[in-house]
Amino acid sequence: MKLKFFGLLAAVLLTQTLFAQKELPIIKANSSKVDIKDGNNLRKGTWTIVPEANPDIYTTSAKEVTFYTDIDSISFEIKPNEQYDFIILLNEKDSARTRIVWELSKLDMLKKAEKYNYSDNRLIPEFTYQSQDNPNLIKTRETLKLDSIAGNGSELSQIFNLLHWVHNTVKHDGNSNNPTSKNAIDLINVCKAENRGVNCRMLATILNECYLSMGIKSRYITCMPRETEFNDCHVINMVYSKDLNKWIWIDPTFDAYVMGEKGNLLGIQEVRERLIKGLPLVLNADANWNRTNLQTKEHYLEYYMAKNTYRLQTPLVSEYNTETWGKGKEVTYVELLPLDGIEQTPQQKEVINDKTGTKFINYKTNNPDVFWAKPE
Repeated sequence: MKLKFFGLLAAVLLTQTLFAQKELPIIKANSSKVDIKDGNNLRKGTWTIVPEANPDIYTTSAKEVTFYTDIDSISFEIKPNEQYDFIILLNEKDSARTRIVWELSKLDMLKKAEKYNYSDNRLIPEFTYQSQDNPNLIKTRETLKLDSIAGNGSELSQIFNLLHWVHNTVKHDGNSNNPTSKNAIDLINVCKAENRGVNCRMLATILNECYLSMGIKSRYITCMPRETEFNDCHVINMVYSKDLNKWIWIDPTFDAYVMGEKGNLLGIQEVRERLIKGLPLVLNADANWNRTNLQTKEHYLEYYMAKNTYRLQTPLVSEYNTETWGKGKEVTYVELLPLDGIEQTPQQKEVINDKTGTKFINYKTNNPDVFWAKPE
């Protein structure tokens, strides 16, 4: 009798599960790529149908989300703390259970990370910048013909000419594998020879060496979310303008820079502060990805970079070939994190990579004045 009962119970539960699945909305697709309209932002081709995920989860803080396949679409009005399930039927055979989950917006998360500790006096070595007279930087300048590219105009015109040139010379490919040799000359040569792109870190590395070669102080900055484990971050450059006596935001991936309401150029810290306080921000009108998709202030700054300016990390020494690993090499990074950051300790950590033999030294600070120190 017990066997019959449990058998009947299992059958009922299976029937209910199947019935619940049948009740889920279904849209069809012949292509695995999906466009998503998240609030007012249309994100083209950013979602890939993965039937194995079960469910594949998309998070949003928007009030309305629409999924567009190549032949169908579905929309949901999103409410806080709720989730929405549906099925994408790929090629009439593969069912991909998909779930939309509400989450706090990236901008609201950033607003919780406003506080720093300007009294944090834990030891951080001074930032340094390799001289343009370094033989490797002279070679970079001559091989890439940077004098001609930068031009004879003002300092700012040179900064922007180099930005545009790198953006137009090397395409961005966030899924690419990094070449072994990661300096500007070798990276550009590999991209030309293999007709390929590189990720944002390599683009910022190329531009950083170009600036240093021209005697312009620069660092590349890894912009990260709050989470210590993540699958997406972004790397841009902070470039020091002697004429303006300040750091400015330069992004070779999107050919982007940021201004205030009066057209004044802003640095990374200023952009972060304005995002938190809701002050005006202006993105250059021609900011774009691979010369195809124009960027909007709402998506690039208020969504993407609001997520990725939570924590910031930069090399202590800005120099040629920083990212090429090798036995006996030592690289030091400094991370600026807010008081709301998850991992505040250890303040100094040393690790040797088993595969490359490179020694990494990592410092943490809560003091923006230390991190944004002007070059001497």
